[in-house]
Amino acid sequence: MIAGLDIKEIVELALLLIATGALSGFLAGVFGIGGGAILVPVFYECFRIAGVPLEVRMPLCVGTSLAVIIPTSIRSFQAHYKRGAVDMTILRAWWLPIMIGVVAGSVIARYAPERLFKIVFVAVAYSAAARLIFAREGWRFGEDLPKGPLMRAYGFCVGILSTLMGIGGGLFSNLLMTFYGRPIHQAVATSSALAVLISIPGALGYIYAGWPAAANYPAIAALQVPFALGYVSLIGAVLVMPMSLVTAPLGVKAAHAMSKRTLEVAFGVYLFIVGSRFVLSLVGGM
Repeated sequence: MIAGLDIKEIVELALLLIATGALSGFLAGVFGIGGGAILVPVFYECFRIAGVPLEVRMPLCVGTSLAVIIPTSIRSFQAHYKRGAVDMTILRAWWLPIMIGVVAGSVIARYAPERLFKIVFVAVAYSAAARLIFAREGWRFGEDLPKGPLMRAYGFCVGILSTLMGIGGGLFSNLLMTFYGRPIHQAVATSSALAVLISIPGALGYIYAGWPAAANYPAIAALQVPFALGYVSLIGAVLVMPMSLVTAPLGVKAAHAMSKRTLEVAFGVYLFIVGSRFVLSLVGGM
């Protein structure tokens, strides 16, 4: 027995996390989302099996996801940047508001109830899925992204909500950019760069936010050093990262090979599926 699990369970969990790393890296390249929207649900099941208490399970999933997103998003951004698809103007406008939002999200993560993370995840995932699946050309906020305070407010919202969901920001920035008429391929590429800005301070914030959890749950090995640092599972991150780095460039190639509409529908269906997982959890009171 290791950390309360027998060898067979440990091997199964390890294989699941390695496979998840491959899928999350591919999706990071395809959708520019850092892979977090697939990582969080899978981590949730793995940590449930490992006996992590419900009260801290979701923030541990989110923090670990943000840590994994760091190398994956860097790899994805580099591949998109080489293709000239990243809008650097948006990055210059959003980097500071996003960083402020990440700090605010990390503080909330330390004190928020576990259900808040699920509710935020579901609300945003469903909203984005509806926009992408049923979108019409007339569904727009404007002809181009705004300037000034509203643009900065958008950046702050991207930072804080991404930190609470552990998705690297791509979901929100994709949604905003397409609502303002930007091509989906440009939105995906730019979002991969935003994921870099969000994931690094976000992961550090979750280490800080989760530090008291180890002391509060001394019997839970998955929350203790060397298995975890705060709300970042080192085992989960180490098993997921390598394959995600290998598959991220493959996702970039797939994204640029798809039509605009195919990419939108694929992203929307995917978000609906992962959002539904947490709806069942909320309704069932799990």
